[in-house]
Amino acid sequence: MAPKTTRYVATVKGQAARTLDVEPLGNGRYAVSLDGVRHTLDAVVLPHGAVSMLADGESYAVEFEPQKDGQVAVLVKGQVTRVDIADERKLRLRAASAGFTAEGKQEILAPMPGKVVRVLVKPGDTVTEGQGLVVVEAMKMENELKSPKAGTVLSVHTSEGTAVENGAKLVVVE
Repeated sequence: MAPKTTRYVATVKGQAARTLDVEPLGNGRYAVSLDGVRHTLDAVVLPHGAVSMLADGESYAVEFEPQKDGQVAVLVKGQVTRVDIADERKLRLRAASAGFTAEGKQEILAPMPGKVVRVLVKPGDTVTEGQGLVVVEAMKMENELKSPKAGTVLSVHTSEGTAVENGAKLVVVE
């Protein structure tokens, strides 16, 4: 069975994405094509986690540190560069999730019976996707209900201190 080439898309410092095809050749050797230009690479993982690389005859010590935002900080020759690297699967997931946006009027409903402890918006407020709208206390836990989309608050159907049933309409955003 032939080695499988994996395609990655790398974005460095927000610049245009670059295509990277990586084909394992065995024994720490790889064929790497960067934007269609083929390179050979020998890589050995060192005991402390760094990688010793020989790329087209030039030696590099490279360290990688994953970041909380999904990027990777790469240290090469004393320079740290943050890189976003995504394989084809990750790109498909990003594209799919980007396609799902709430459209039209969105009703925010109480997820369970409880008591409204805070109303964070009023009709006419402009909100962003993910912004808190109302806080409901249920089973001694506070749950902040967030806007499913950016838009304008059309109406608020509750007030602080109000007991609400499961599925009660609390806020409408358009």
